Amino acid sequence: MIKILAAAAVLAIAPGVQAQSPEAIMERAVKAYADLRSVRAEFRQSITNPITGSNLSSRGVLMRKDPDLLSINFTIPSGDRIVSDGQSLWIYLPSSAPGQVIKTSAKANNALGMVDPGGVFLSSPASRYTMSGGGTATVGGRKMNIVNLVPKKANGIFSQARVWVDAATSLIRQFEVVDANGLKRVVTITSIQPNASVSANDFRFAPPKNVRVLDSAAY
Repeated sequence: MIKILAAAAVLAIAPGVQAQSPEAIMERAVKAYADLRSVRAEFRQSITNPITGSNLSSRGVLMRKDPDLLSINFTIPSGDRIVSDGQSLWIYLPSSAPGQVIKTSAKANNALGMVDPGGVFLSSPASRYTMSGGGTATVGGRKMNIVNLVPKKANGIFSQARVWVDAATSLIRQFEVVDANGLKRVVTITSIQPNASVSANDFRFAPPKNVRVLDSAAY
């Protein structure tokens, strides 16, 4: 009888023991991200525009290496690339802006943070966002803790966001952002390789011939 009562007591307090504050979830996510020397991740993305009623889907591979190397290669649409070589951030999107490349300093105005999910969500989140819990869910067969984020100051990226943090690894496996115009972007990490082997060539970009380079540093 004592054992039955003890087991019942454990079951009764288990939900409380397992409950985690959004701040604690994000703190662990920050640490998990900081521990990554490099990462390779495959993703899928959907962008919904409530004004036009359009929904665009894409897929690709993201690679990152400390401290400021980033490469996003889209397989759908093929040829679109975003690359930070440590000095410059190159944005080449021939599917939507053919014939041009945007070049800017990777370190100016947090340019890298604008395109790197880790930089967006995991750079001092406690001071930048008001957080609230969003419950739990399963993504790709893995349990996730969901955290809602609202910027304390306008950041030009989103007005609200949700991140799905892997309960076992504390890595972000999905996120959703909505901007001031209602444009919604959902990105799901379909596979991830922490501390993956990457080379310097993965983070090099040479503008294609006959493509105009718009260099923001020149203005």
